Amino acid sequence: MLEQSVITRTITMAGGVYAPGHLGELTQIVDFDLVDAVLEETAAKEKRLRLLPSQVAVYFTLALALFEYCSYLAVWDKLTAVLGPLDLVRRAASSLSRARRRMGTAPLRRLFETLAGPLARPGQAGSFYRGLRTVALDGTHLHTPDLEEITWHYPKRSGPDREFGYPLLRLLVIVECGTRAVLAAAFGPENECEIPYARRLLGLPERLDAAAGPRRLRRRRLPAGHLHHRRAVPRPLLRTPTPHPLPAPVRRLLPGPSGRPLPHWTRLQPAARPRHRGVDHLTLADGTVRREPWRLVTSLLDEDPYPAHELADLCHRRWQVETTYVSIKATMLDGRVLRSRSIPGLDQEVYALLTVYQAIIRTAGDAITTRADIPMERISFTVLLQAAGDQVTTATGIHLPQAGTRAGLLLGVIGRTLLNNLLPAQRRQRVKARTHKNTTSKNVRQ
Repeated sequence: MLEQSVITRTITMAGGVYAPGHLGELTQIVDFDLVDAVLEETAAKEKRLRLLPSQVAVYFTLALALFEYCSYLAVWDKLTAVLGPLDLVRRAASSLSRARRRMGTAPLRRLFETLAGPLARPGQAGSFYRGLRTVALDGTHLHTPDLEEITWHYPKRSGPDREFGYPLLRLLVIVECGTRAVLAAAFGPENECEIPYARRLLGLPERLDAAAGPRRLRRRRLPAGHLHHRRAVPRPLLRTPTPHPLPAPVRRLLPGPSGRPLPHWTRLQPAARPRHRGVDHLTLADGTVRREPWRLVTSLLDEDPYPAHELADLCHRRWQVETTYVSIKATMLDGRVLRSRSIPGLDQEVYALLTVYQAIIRTAGDAITTRADIPMERISFTVLLQAAGDQVTTATGIHLPQAGTRAGLLLGVIGRTLLNNLLPAQRRQRVKARTHKNTTSKNVRQ
């Protein structure tokens, strides 16, 4: 006769009708007090206790972002999978939909703004360059449902004769290089170019300045003349435009302290705009030298503290923002169209996606803190997402083991799963310039 094992555990969660309101181990980041404070601040908390309280509606909406492949009822079943002894009523999809509408967009937006921010510790590899925090700004598109209730605000692309494709939502984020944490986000109709959204982001917050310390904004593809004003970009800037011919040399800079000639030139421009610095070769991490012209548009013109070849090497870090979009669009959404069928619902869903993404990245940051030798580049977002979803289904780690501390989260189940499934240590640098593969893009040069 085979031996038998019996494993028992105690599940601690909110009581009564609030019991389905959790996000597994991620609840330690998006905790009950935070959600209550956000609901109070946005005046979204119900006047009377409902069978589906607004707090539960917040966690349900976040769970929808965590399980984008599941229906409303399937997500509800995951939240209540181990709560059978509580004899909870299985809510109808219509009830869950009405709860989202009652809650509105404001709580999810405020929740994201609260969690957004840098994660890198001072001096953390990949996130700093000579005392400056490195961040990247770029945009992407999300597909929305093809409905009349949507297309008036998110129009479809159109050709000479007809409209085509799904309506598109344009999303821009500022990402901390190295950790891939989102600092700020803006989104809206695709028919507006990236410039207005970028201005909104760059005018955002004093609170990021206080939290992040000195930092340098790195970006590409946005036309420089629209943004590079003293008021618009008060921070040091590095930009890598598409590889068009280098600007004509005006004055070759003097050799640096080492005496070797500098591989770049400068073109004098109006004082309010950054200047061009050309680089004729690039050295990769494995020692390979790529000899081809590179053009930098930067306000870091002093060669001694900011050598041109170092600035060129930093261009590889900006691909962190692309990895962020892959995590959201390919891993979380899996290429799917956003599920919401109204404009407020879409706004709510995008903020929920960003909030869940940021909570997962914060969990990874906590886990990496326990292993200073492991860079954030080795984390697998797919592993993180799967582990976070498993903890929702099993209702594991909803409360911190020790009240008032986050020690339990640093090496929780998600963190241990992450550390056991790291990506390879050696990864190739990306050097190929960005190209448009979509022949219907309005930005393709004919």
